Amino acid sequence: MTTAEIMNKLEQMGTEQTRRTFQNHGASQPLFGVKIGDLKKLVKEVRKDQQLAAALYATGNSDAMYLAGLAIDPASIKKELLQTWVKQANWYMLSEYTVAGVAAESPYALELAREWMDSDEELIAACGWSTYANYISVTPDADLDLNEIRSLLDKAEQTIHSERNRVRYTMNGFVIIAGSAVASLHEEALAAAGRIGKVQVNMGQTACKVPPADAYIQKVKARGKIGVKKKTCIC
Repeated sequence: MTTAEIMNKLEQMGTEQTRRTFQNHGASQPLFGVKIGDLKKLVKEVRKDQQLAAALYATGNSDAMYLAGLAIDPASIKKELLQTWVKQANWYMLSEYTVAGVAAESPYALELAREWMDSDEELIAACGWSTYANYISVTPDADLDLNEIRSLLDKAEQTIHSERNRVRYTMNGFVIIAGSAVASLHEEALAAAGRIGKVQVNMGQTACKVPPADAYIQKVKARGKIGVKKKTCIC
């Protein structure tokens, strides 16, 4: 399929209600308003052509950009393309989910996470924290730098309440993942989460709330899922 054919399908699949919902969450035009579940129906077609996936992201259309992230091969994506993607991501679903998920499963996960976390750009910094959290969620503990994660937990504890809006959200998520996906760090992350307490994040024109990290980690523990890794963080 061509880029034009995919874009035509996306336009047909979009709805005003979904478009309005995404915009309430911070999405920018252009977008058609296609539900994520419907985007996944096109993944197989796009996955056959990695150049097509890159071309879809380059359209600047939010639905096409999200689809590109679902279909791209993270193992073979170029670092330069990820750097372009993170700069073009114009709302949190693209920066914290699309780009972060692909980057976390790429060979450049740690390199880019570290770089992006220090960015002066809010969405890029948030993408960095989300990339590292996603990396933790799919990587065996033996391959993790536990001391670096401890250092980042301390940084989150010390700075989260003075950070930028979406960075606060992804820092909170990092604490949750560290305490849930790494058994040996469970108690340390849980203690840090308790000291952090409630995190205030402006969630736009939505009813979404920020989950308290300590309560969330405790729920994971109650389900017997501490230390359980995901097969993929791209969704």
